Amino acid sequence: MMDLAYQDWMSALPEELWDIPLTDLAIPGSHDAMSYCLDINSPLLRSESDYFRLLDGLFYCITRPLILKWATTQNKTIEEQLSMGIRYFDLRVAHKPNDPSSDLYFTHVIYTHLTVLETLVSVLNWLNSHPKEIVILVCSHLEGMDDKCHESFIFCLKRLFGSKLCPRKEPNLSLRSLWASGHQVILSYDSQITARHPELWPAIPYWWANKSTAQDVISYLDWHKDLGRPEGFFIAGLNLTADRSYIAKNPKESLQMMTYKNWECLRKWVEQQIPGSDPKSFNIIAGDFVGSLPLCSVVIPLNHRLLQRSSGQMKKLFKFIKPDSN
Repeated sequence: MMDLAYQDWMSALPEELWDIPLTDLAIPGSHDAMSYCLDINSPLLRSESDYFRLLDGLFYCITRPLILKWATTQNKTIEEQLSMGIRYFDLRVAHKPNDPSSDLYFTHVIYTHLTVLETLVSVLNWLNSHPKEIVILVCSHLEGMDDKCHESFIFCLKRLFGSKLCPRKEPNLSLRSLWASGHQVILSYDSQITARHPELWPAIPYWWANKSTAQDVISYLDWHKDLGRPEGFFIAGLNLTADRSYIAKNPKESLQMMTYKNWECLRKWVEQQIPGSDPKSFNIIAGDFVGSLPLCSVVIPLNHRLLQRSSGQMKKLFKFIKPDSN
């Protein structure tokens, strides 16, 4: 049964947090959010190596099940992820080679069944039913797209989301301000073309460890934390990565098994984190299989630590204010 306890978690936050920028809140995210609908019969991505392309051509019946086992990072639909509380979505967009249509698809090694626009219509419909929830959509990779394709896609995005798009120079990113303006979508577009469109945000930094164990991922994230958080939005990725030698040595395993096996260690680490503007604070925390694993119920409650910190600062302030003896 789907957990809907956090489907409206932003509007349910204490009012004391409504004026804090989204960049200082703890926000749960979905890494490679659309990989639940990969099409096993689609072509390989253009960026895959010639060697892998050759293997795929010769041993298709072996490579394709392996691709699904290791490229699938989510098992819930985007509507389900939204309803469970996910508010950041990693969307990898591409145009298929030799496709005469203008349709765009999501990708991870191969392409998805669902097109980009039909999926984003579903996101829009969900937002219309949840007018106080804000989402951060990151369109990246953008393979096989020329300038004409980019401009056509951006035109569709603007027409689809309209006034819900929050411009990148928005001076106040607090929930209260966004609710007042009707903005519900922060749309990052990982291309230099973004400069021409004030409705689009540039690429958002993603801390990706590229490691296969929870301990290595945590070491990488702690190292980044010691260097200090970037200004604005940024993502700490909990997602594990298996290289091809790991996959070859573990033929019975899958990314889902690897993720589940490491979850408890990652969960304990997340529970120790603090959102906010401090150099060592966190903002968006993204992971794999976010519907099956309780990422939202671990990340969202971290925001209450902002209340505790605020209360502690007030106590310190009052301690130094001496009562008037007259």
